[in-house]
Amino acid sequence: MMMKLWELFIGFGRSTMLGFGGGPSIIPLYQHEAVEQFKWLTNEEFGQALAMANAMPGPIATKLSAYIGYKVAGWLGAAVAIGAVVLPTALLMIVLVFAMNKLQNNPTIKGMIRGIQPVIFVMFAMLAFDYAKYAFEPSGGSINFIPFLIAAVFFVLVQYTGISVIWGIIGALIAGAIFLRP
Repeated sequence: MMMKLWELFIGFGRSTMLGFGGGPSIIPLYQHEAVEQFKWLTNEEFGQALAMANAMPGPIATKLSAYIGYKVAGWLGAAVAIGAVVLPTALLMIVLVFAMNKLQNNPTIKGMIRGIQPVIFVMFAMLAFDYAKYAFEPSGGSINFIPFLIAAVFFVLVQYTGISVIWGIIGALIAGAIFLRP
């Protein structure tokens, strides 16, 4: 049990410390740790956990870490995983506030930030590509147009009409309950 708790702390702590750009950019790193490195979940299980975590309010990093930690080692695993996500970054943030105040106009720091932005974009694109396999997976051997329709309607409503994403999520949950039941 202690080994599993240590692995949770290392896996989530490492991913969180290497993630740059916020919760969504960390998701591919969490996926690597949970699926490939420690084999806590399959790709499909990770995709399902990600879908549920995105449907709930709050930071994605803490929701995913709590879910995976609980699945691996119960409530203590969830607490350790959340601690690994929150504690190192909170401490680092305190230190960085002082450093950034001193270096905010430094051209090297500005260049580093601009240099990492394309990497974050690619990580998002890779995550979207991997997740699309599960979001638009054919059911019963045939292609179902409903997930594509939900995605298109959500995009148009949120992007072009300014509707809150909350209403889009609620609408998608309702559409899924009605049209996508197994």
